[in-house]
Amino acid sequence: MVDSFPPRKLRIALIAYSVLWWVMLPVVLYYLIKRSLKDPFYRKHIGERFGRYNRSLHQPVWVHAVSLGEMRSATPLIRALLAEGETIVTTHFTPAGRREAEREFADEIAAGQVQSIWVPFEYGFSYARFLKTFAPKYGLVMEIEIWPRMIMACRKHGVPLFMCNAQYPQKSFVKDQKGLGLRAALVGGFAGGFVKSSGQMKKFAQAGLPNIHVTGELRFDQPIPRHHLEAAANCRDALTKGRPSFTLTSVVEGEDALYIDMMCQTDGVFFTYVPRAPERFDEVAQILTMAGRRFARRSELFDDALQLNDPAPDIDVLLGDSMGEMYFYLGLCDRAVIGGGFVKKGAHNIIEPLALKKPVIVGPHIWTIEYPATEAIAAGVCQNVQTPEDLLAAIMTPVDVAPDQITAFYGEHAGGVERTLAAIPRALKA
Repeated sequence: MVDSFPPRKLRIALIAYSVLWWVMLPVVLYYLIKRSLKDPFYRKHIGERFGRYNRSLHQPVWVHAVSLGEMRSATPLIRALLAEGETIVTTHFTPAGRREAEREFADEIAAGQVQSIWVPFEYGFSYARFLKTFAPKYGLVMEIEIWPRMIMACRKHGVPLFMCNAQYPQKSFVKDQKGLGLRAALVGGFAGGFVKSSGQMKKFAQAGLPNIHVTGELRFDQPIPRHHLEAAANCRDALTKGRPSFTLTSVVEGEDALYIDMMCQTDGVFFTYVPRAPERFDEVAQILTMAGRRFARRSELFDDALQLNDPAPDIDVLLGDSMGEMYFYLGLCDRAVIGGGFVKKGAHNIIEPLALKKPVIVGPHIWTIEYPATEAIAAGVCQNVQTPEDLLAAIMTPVDVAPDQITAFYGEHAGGVERTLAAIPRALKA
């Protein structure tokens, strides 16, 4: 049988795409240099982005987790694969994702079981070097990352590439069906997919993804660092002084004014404010200062072990200026407000607070977390507010949520790692 992928329109588009990447190479390098002014990690190991490596694992499982959120969702699956005797190479585009991998798997990296590198740039020669060097058994692309050269190189070199923990947000799905539908056509280039729900399965099938397996959401199986919870319990009373406590997680650029205005209208409430990107820590500190909020930074109040350096000051806001400590910040609150929901790019992960039995509040834009946000809202464990006024009301008069509701919801949706492990051999045979 003749392989019909890629269709003719996509072949033409791929030629233009390849030419564009060569033309835009100076712009891409300038982007990295500019980003490195705030985060020097962007300019480190540049050779890896062109497929050059100082060392390599042999025939690992390849996990592509572009940034922090994807890496966190991949963590429990990677742990399970390591327990089965596999070695793992993780690829990332952002420093946040790579730092999380290096922090979470520091021991395994030292033992030669895990290697964390930059994902190659979209050049055929970069991927040819990567695939020749590592010869991965198969690749797992976390969430929905569609990179044409990655897909085509894996097909050319015979490396099965699967979407993993995948969802196709309705907004993206509708957009991809319009016009030439090139992005949707690329979905058919994957060897298969492990998707979050039966609804997602229908969308991916319509887009042309073969070999689909419903495995659920991996984030429900994330390990919870107990020392973070213990540290939060030790200092919570000293910080909150008996006040209701809310943690604002993964706050993105464009939301600060709304959230800080809300905080200025609340008396007798303690907030933990966690920007999503580390390069925004200083910027948010300046905004809080200009707003006249009494705040302190995590880096000033706590040592590396999350112990208070001095008696807790009298503050209304703790600025979470660290990475990889979200469970500590969530341990300080009664409920969480999830960032991203008040900008059109969409809200971020709601599962971490639910894992701690903390009710969550999200803004109007939840298309990025369609699953499990829709199910969580229906279960009454997630409140979907539409306006700044609704948000203020949700803070001042919280809706009662029984812990048993969250326990039941969480139990219903856990088990994604086990289902994915069981599906991988079937997918490879297919």
